[in-house]
Amino acid sequence: MTGAPVSVGKVSTEPRIAPGRIRELGPINWVVWQALSRAAGTPDAHLFSTLGRTGGLFRGWLHYSGRLMPGGRLPRYETELVILRVAHLRDCDYETDHHIRLGRRAGVTAEILDRLRVGPDAPGWSPRERALITAVDRLVRTRDLDDETWSALSAHYDERRLIEIVLLINQYEGLASTITALRIQTDH
Repeated sequence: MTGAPVSVGKVSTEPRIAPGRIRELGPINWVVWQALSRAAGTPDAHLFSTLGRTGGLFRGWLHYSGRLMPGGRLPRYETELVILRVAHLRDCDYETDHHIRLGRRAGVTAEILDRLRVGPDAPGWSPRERALITAVDRLVRTRDLDDETWSALSAHYDERRLIEIVLLINQYEGLASTITALRIQTDH
């Protein structure tokens, strides 16, 4: 070895696994995909038509995901702040596009989206919002929360919600990794 830098080729944007249809999804996941696509306002929610190819694993993942969003105990606005910040940090267009639409319904305005892109240091956050966005940044960047971040967060949330926040951040960070690795295309 000469120590020369390793050349990394251009990242392909073609999906590594094509979205499935009834043959690949099976009848149950096909119906679930159709319903979720309609709810998302798209003829093909690529995330679900791709992950649906895993059979029962898809339904288990969907149940877990649904318990965090929309079924979590955090206010929906705060849930969307977390997801949109994770999507921004991970440069995940799929999550961003999908959750901008959902975030609007929860009160995430264009001005708030601009602040999310800047991060926790942007002016205008409440102390609770700043603690939440800081926790997202720390966990995504370091895979841990330092004591200062934890203390700020726990000043605003009970233990149940603290656990939920950590699970929510990791769920959407892992989902962003999955979307990126599989090259799942945006729905539009």
